[in-house]
Amino acid sequence: MQNLKNVDAEIYSAIKLEEKRQREQIELIASENYTSVAVREAVSSVLTNKYAEGYPGRRYYCGCENIDIVENLAIERAKHLFKAEHANVQPHSGANANLATLLALCKNGDTILGMSLSAGGHLTHGAPVNICGKIFNAVTYGLDPITERIDYQQIQQLALLYRPKVIIAGASAYPRIIDFKRFRDIADRVGAYLMADMAHIAGLVATNLHPNPCEVADVVTTTTHKTLRGPRGGMILCKKELAKKIDSAVFPGLQGGPLEHIIAGKAVALKEAMMPQFKEYQLQVLQNCKVLASELMGYGFRLISGGSDNHLILVDLTPFGVTGKYISELLHKANITTNKNAIPNDKQGPTVTSGLRIGTPAVTTLGMGEKEMKEIANMIYQIVTQKENAVNIVKAKAINLMKKFQV
Repeated sequence: MQNLKNVDAEIYSAIKLEEKRQREQIELIASENYTSVAVREAVSSVLTNKYAEGYPGRRYYCGCENIDIVENLAIERAKHLFKAEHANVQPHSGANANLATLLALCKNGDTILGMSLSAGGHLTHGAPVNICGKIFNAVTYGLDPITERIDYQQIQQLALLYRPKVIIAGASAYPRIIDFKRFRDIADRVGAYLMADMAHIAGLVATNLHPNPCEVADVVTTTTHKTLRGPRGGMILCKKELAKKIDSAVFPGLQGGPLEHIIAGKAVALKEAMMPQFKEYQLQVLQNCKVLASELMGYGFRLISGGSDNHLILVDLTPFGVTGKYISELLHKANITTNKNAIPNDKQGPTVTSGLRIGTPAVTTLGMGEKEMKEIANMIYQIVTQKENAVNIVKAKAINLMKKFQV
């Protein structure tokens, strides 16, 4: 990056510091991953120079013939990979994909039913602090207090009571398989659209390791990073009859010119996801998560729902008398990156929390396996039990481990 260094030494320095951080810190944030070099090359290409408002074949600017090739490839690959009838690859983020979908299916003030933030849902599923919670009448569902799994009976009762226009299936911190067919049955009972947010599990869905919501939902939204391992961005998949509504909601309803260099990165990631080694990777993500969960439980940690079926686990730290904020910050000092997270019926506020969300996609991309998961579990246990006294010891272990698994 010599050109960047010459033009802007400060930005160059910040990027180099981030490269160093990524080389030395164990990345356990469930929503983060490492893209391939091919994806990064596409994202940093000359496509960033081109405005392309509109859709392939229907642009508002001239000179989009090559852009159309790129976007059409991304569309066709998304449809093929997820068995979808229509794909819109333009949303800048998962949040934009969710908002665009709700704008397409609802009017201001319509009722939507989504998972509560405290139960593992996402801000964009109707949280009052998010725009979706401000312009729609958001009703939320939670988890069964005993099993800590989605309470489908409660969802049905709420749906019958409030008659929502849209029911949202999906989560941000839920470690179990989601029964999309059960959601479909509930939506049909009340005449609601079913919107599925598979942002976290898209890579698992792409490799048939999690039920595919595209088979039953009217609209499916996703991010393109996380388990899908592409660039940061969003995507919407839907039934053919909703294609015009969805496309109009994205552009001109919510966005202007699409980020075609990012769409190129999405297309590359989607092609990579069709390769046999991508399924091998996803299988290892699941295995690593199971081993990490088992090891942590062996150290006396309580996991929400008792384990995991996917790429993430949610740890309840209350038995150790510490908060998610405190432990995530200590882990960060020890070169292990996680995030604080609310647990069901959390007595701490959202900026403190009683939980820790941990995921295995990024470390699996680096090539780590069951042996390393056992080492990482031990490091987390040391920090939680010995606190500040263990930071320097664990940091040295983390740096040493990362030397074997470079980004």
